[in-house]
Amino acid sequence: MPLARAESFCRRFGLRAPILLAPMAGACPPALSIAVARGGGLGACGALQMQPVEIAQWAASVRAATNGAFQMNLWIPDAPPKRDAAHEARVRDFLGAWGPAVPAEAAEAVPLDFAAQCEAILAAGPAIVSSIMGVYPPAFVARLKDRGIAWFATVTTVAEARAAEAAGADVIVAQGSEAGGHRGAFDPAQAERRQVGLFALLPAVTNAVRVPVVATGGIGDARGVAAALVLGASAAQIGSAFLRCPEAGIHPVWAEALGRIAPEDTMVTRAFSGRAGRGIATAYVQAAASPDAPDPAPYPVQRGLTGPMRAAGQKDGDLDRMQAWAGQGTALGRSEPAAEAVHRLWEEAKTMLSR
Repeated sequence: MPLARAESFCRRFGLRAPILLAPMAGACPPALSIAVARGGGLGACGALQMQPVEIAQWAASVRAATNGAFQMNLWIPDAPPKRDAAHEARVRDFLGAWGPAVPAEAAEAVPLDFAAQCEAILAAGPAIVSSIMGVYPPAFVARLKDRGIAWFATVTTVAEARAAEAAGADVIVAQGSEAGGHRGAFDPAQAERRQVGLFALLPAVTNAVRVPVVATGGIGDARGVAAALVLGASAAQIGSAFLRCPEAGIHPVWAEALGRIAPEDTMVTRAFSGRAGRGIATAYVQAAASPDAPDPAPYPVQRGLTGPMRAAGQKDGDLDRMQAWAGQGTALGRSEPAAEAVHRLWEEAKTMLSR
């Protein structure tokens, strides 16, 4: 049954392996998706921080190098943040201790034009459009369906899964709390409170919806892929473990850390963007969680305020100041070409499922 379900999913979406690259904003260069597609899996673009012209260029680059399908992902926008100048000043002072000093105008960060990004994605015409942090507006969903584009909706709870299916999602992506990067909770206030692990979330979601379910969060090797399929998933989505592949092109210091951290070396934090996400528990992340540290500003104000520190960390190779997202299963991955990783994961998983 697990193998038949996975093979049906692959036929529907033109894949040779039910292995999906997670759409990680800022960490999904075309080279990584090209390699994943060549291995038989599904490439991905996390388009949150991309202008329309960049979305078009990304899609063109991937299409020029492979016939493989890919997904393009956007965040559903939050309500405008509530601003507090005095509190933002305290956050700037705290961040200034990590260097460099943070100018007041850094707090003026605003999201890119969501409507323009949606138009650019429709123009790019991917096989799959995915969402996180909520559901797309009905009018956009209708336009996706008119063009034959499948919608993969990321959820973190059973209630969110039901809401996404009711909104027209073709596939549900069940994100366990082990996942690296931002939590996909529809309500930002609940992202840290509702930490449901994948092994509890996945079977509950598959019982609750009629559409196929993709498992993501903490999957880094073939055992995780096989387990996800046994628990009802039709495919497995992997993020942090693929960051160890050379095509990801992340900073070597971050890549090296991903290969040695244990699950308990990560934690969920709002200290980088104002939205909850799981990353390496660096000195900065731990300091930001201390009782005497100011609460992070809301998204995207906090992202703007931490920009100078993150840029300095990247330049200096200082992991403690980098935005080093990481899932709890990251070290299970290998530093190998992504195409080889996809092929190996699926062959090993099939062997396990055939016993």
